[in-house]
Amino acid sequence: PGIGKSTLVLQNILSIRGKRILYVSGEESASQLKMRADRIGRLSDNCYIVCDTSLENILGHIKQVEPELVVVDSIQTIASDAIESSAGSVSQVRECAAQLLRYAKASGTPVILIGHINKEGSIAGPKVLEHIVDAVLQFEGDRHYMYRILRSIKNRFGSTSELGIYEMVQRGLREVSNPSELLLSQSADDGELSGMAIGVTLEGVRPFLIEAQALVSTAAYGTPQRSVTGFDSKRMNMLLAVLEKRVGFKLAQKDVFLNIAGGLKVNDPALDLSVICAILSSNVDMAVPRDVCMSGEVGLSGEIRPITRIEQRVLEAEKLGFSTILVPKNNMKGFDTSRLKIKIVEVAKVEEAFRALFA
Repeated sequence: PGIGKSTLVLQNILSIRGKRILYVSGEESASQLKMRADRIGRLSDNCYIVCDTSLENILGHIKQVEPELVVVDSIQTIASDAIESSAGSVSQVRECAAQLLRYAKASGTPVILIGHINKEGSIAGPKVLEHIVDAVLQFEGDRHYMYRILRSIKNRFGSTSELGIYEMVQRGLREVSNPSELLLSQSADDGELSGMAIGVTLEGVRPFLIEAQALVSTAAYGTPQRSVTGFDSKRMNMLLAVLEKRVGFKLAQKDVFLNIAGGLKVNDPALDLSVICAILSSNVDMAVPRDVCMSGEVGLSGEIRPITRIEQRVLEAEKLGFSTILVPKNNMKGFDTSRLKIKIVEVAKVEEAFRALFA
């Protein structure tokens, strides 16, 4: 709720010229939609709005207007008179989606359904809704941060590895063309701080640089705490065990707090190296140089494993002005590095990465 689903769709349909569009709203009144449209600041003469929750009435409006695009906001508020259960129930969502599917296939008109997701992150209502539609676009992010991510979960027309990153501003959503610059803290003027390491991650096909922040302190209450935001907590525990067993750092009696800056949730294993470097940096209270970034997966024996799309990651780091990047050994085979201005340091083990950073 409040992530910006309706805002994103309204921004898009108001910018489409020359097509008749029917926007069906079961959640908001016409005056609320008008206020939002005025805030976005785009005008359209061919966008028709109807506020109704009856499927039969909506199909009647569709027949009358003959639109070239239909938007239903949201599918959980629409109910059919043929079914006795209330709107939002499994049977209502399934039946309404099936009837709109029949209309879309028969007329060749694209239909956009806006829906909710539940706490587990899956579409609220039946899983069959995902099977019915041609594409599932998931809009996610933390309401307390300004960034939103639009990712494709299913796409019958193209790739599912594309990703859109947006920033919520007063006039709606603005595309973030270079998220790396926003996700890195501008603390170079304040002197270097320990516990921060910059990793190069991939979301879909887009590489961007992200900051891992760690704080290691002596356990105040006897039992050490492990707190993680934006990263898999089980994976962090594994990395702490690697540091303890393979590298010899005693972290068993210390609190470890880890945060991925910007409120993003990252699943890319290539962020492992920056996570352990941030933890070590905080533990020994030595700063990682701000012009150094890294990318690599850490194995259980302390080795740094090769990662995918290494060329894209290196080029992104160079574009943003980094002077050095740490990458897994032999990961750069077949890649011409002679034209690159960035220095590439190949490391095979965790100890080598530490020596390269803190020697």
